[in-house]
Amino acid sequence: MAGLYLHIPFCKRICAYCDFFKSADLRRTEEVAAAMHDELEREAGFLPAEGLRTIYFGGGTPSLLAPEQLEEFIAHAAELFDCPALEECTVEANPDDLTPDYLRRLARTRVDRLSIGIQSFDDAELRLMNRRHTADAARSAVRRAQEAGFGNVTVDLIFGVPGFGAETLARSLRETVALGVQHVSAYHLTVEPGTAFGRRMARGAFAPVAEQVSEEEFLLVHRTLTDAGFEHYEVSNFAQAGRRAVHNSAYWSGAPYLGIGPAAHSFDGRCRRWAAADIGRYLAGGDRYETERLTERDRYNETVMTALRTADGLDTETIGRRFGAQRLEALTEAARPWIDAGDATLRDGRLAIPPERFLLSDAVIAALFWES
Repeated sequence: MAGLYLHIPFCKRICAYCDFFKSADLRRTEEVAAAMHDELEREAGFLPAEGLRTIYFGGGTPSLLAPEQLEEFIAHAAELFDCPALEECTVEANPDDLTPDYLRRLARTRVDRLSIGIQSFDDAELRLMNRRHTADAARSAVRRAQEAGFGNVTVDLIFGVPGFGAETLARSLRETVALGVQHVSAYHLTVEPGTAFGRRMARGAFAPVAEQVSEEEFLLVHRTLTDAGFEHYEVSNFAQAGRRAVHNSAYWSGAPYLGIGPAAHSFDGRCRRWAAADIGRYLAGGDRYETERLTERDRYNETVMTALRTADGLDTETIGRRFGAQRLEALTEAARPWIDAGDATLRDGRLAIPPERFLLSDAVIAALFWES
């Protein structure tokens, strides 16, 4: 079944690390929301007629929309798609937006999962990242969400931040566990050129942490959360039993999805397309999408890449059936050195990277790609 992603491209403040498309000019929020409803109506046929499994509001900062506006999108989707089997409806939220009133109203909608962008429980680290909340505000937001009846809460954390070592990270992890959330997304900081951190790095005023620090902090995240009962089921994601993110898991399994909003991506199994990463161009219509049609090699490489980012790994029987015995043989041969080194496993027809070795996933995946 398919997923629906709605990109709300507005933020009150731009974080120093963020590489997603967003705007701090909130004056066109209503205009963009109306255009997104139009796009949803116009593009519903992009998805196969098999029902909608998940809805995900991402950004930007979706919690800048009123709960009633979010519900309007959900209701519109329900008019266009077969939704009785809807399993999950997620809203990304900033802690400052989750006031008691906002949460009471949100609890009356069909939203059943909150992904709260906390990033750290250290105030100095939050200031460095230009976050607009404090550690106290983050704690309070999670507790208020739970009190409002949200029983499926994700906390986002960032590690590998220069100047803040394992002790700071360990405190944030302990606070996260103590809050009793169902899911944690923990991302290693990546310094992108167009961000504030990227501009500082270009001036020589900022540098990523050393590789050894990355490994130590990754293992600290892995061990702390798995010891607390979380399953490390994807490179950056940890879940309590039965609480994997359904929408994101569908991305990793190659399920189709429709993206609505500026810069949003869509995928129907063979073709990927994306809207303009520009609010003016998006509102003007015109050439609405850029499109990429995947070759057989592209589809193979994407299958390998997404599957090996997960603890479930890659079903080798599927590779043989979809891409042929010769391709499966090449995959197995390329994987052998990684298996012998303990960086990958092949059991019961599934090739996987052990979660504690996920930091090596990019290197393993690149070695298994179909290059020519």
